[in-house]
Amino acid sequence: MGDEVFDVAIVGAGPAGLACGIEAKKRGYSYVIVEKGCIVNSIYHYPREMIFFTTADLLEIGGVPMIVSSEKPRRVDGLNYYRKVVEVLDLKVHDFTRVVEIKGERDRFRLVTRSEMPGEEGRPEERIRARRVILALGYYDHPNYLKIPGENLAKVSHYFTEVHPFFRKKIAIIGGKNSAAEAALLLYRAGAEVTLIHRGTALSRDVKYWVLPDIENRIQNNQIRALFGARVTEIEAARIRIRNGGVETLLDNDFVFALTGYHPDVDFLEKIGIRVDPATCRPEHDPQTLESNVAGIYLAGGMISGKETNKIFIENGRFHGAQILDAPGFAM
Repeated sequence: MGDEVFDVAIVGAGPAGLACGIEAKKRGYSYVIVEKGCIVNSIYHYPREMIFFTTADLLEIGGVPMIVSSEKPRRVDGLNYYRKVVEVLDLKVHDFTRVVEIKGERDRFRLVTRSEMPGEEGRPEERIRARRVILALGYYDHPNYLKIPGENLAKVSHYFTEVHPFFRKKIAIIGGKNSAAEAALLLYRAGAEVTLIHRGTALSRDVKYWVLPDIENRIQNNQIRALFGARVTEIEAARIRIRNGGVETLLDNDFVFALTGYHPDVDFLEKIGIRVDPATCRPEHDPQTLESNVAGIYLAGGMISGKETNKIFIENGRFHGAQILDAPGFAM
């Protein structure tokens, strides 16, 4: 990107990263947003039929209205909206560009990037120079693995996208939060035989309020089988092993969705010097300024909460840009 030194380099073009770019532009800072995938890459990889928990107005950034035809926006509404934001506000986004390294210190950071565009694998690395860095990396790329035998089989996925391939198949869903509950309902209604397996004694109370009674009724009516206080100990080609209260059982199985949550890219954060709590995967930062323990590198969006991904959503993460750029130590 030449010899230009940006005031702010923002890593991640999710809603929080875009909001940071909007705030930088509003204040007259030179900036660039770098994204390893497409704009709002995590939302793009959400289940195709996903409905947001909140209303459209709470997803808005940059003063651009989000207009949808239903009470709650769907995944496709979110994709359409954030493309519109980038276009209307003319945000400077370099997508399909991965940041592989960040070196330097406040006022003199150097970001090494690599193209993620198909066919450009051999393209030389480029460098971005910036005075401040904001990391809005999210967490959706890094599942919380079960670390059990068979987890690497092709039948196992840590992401659920659509129902069609699983018609009349025996599906095991591991987890007890929103992702697991919604996947179970969608798969059941598409004709799959669904078993929900959760180590807790009940579904999380954080499950969307319109989803929770639905899945509880399906479980009560034996339309979806639920095993609580249970854990999968091994995944085999045609079955899984489950331990519940000291008793091991075998369950015939075609596919497994291990929807057990996600966490930030700990390896990358530690590589650039940010300390991360090993238990929670929460990166060290000042809660007021959102500056990490590395001076000049700030954190935004859901990555701040580590594994506790129910703490920060688009609704509150969208304000992190203003919070960071308003911090006394950020000004240049």
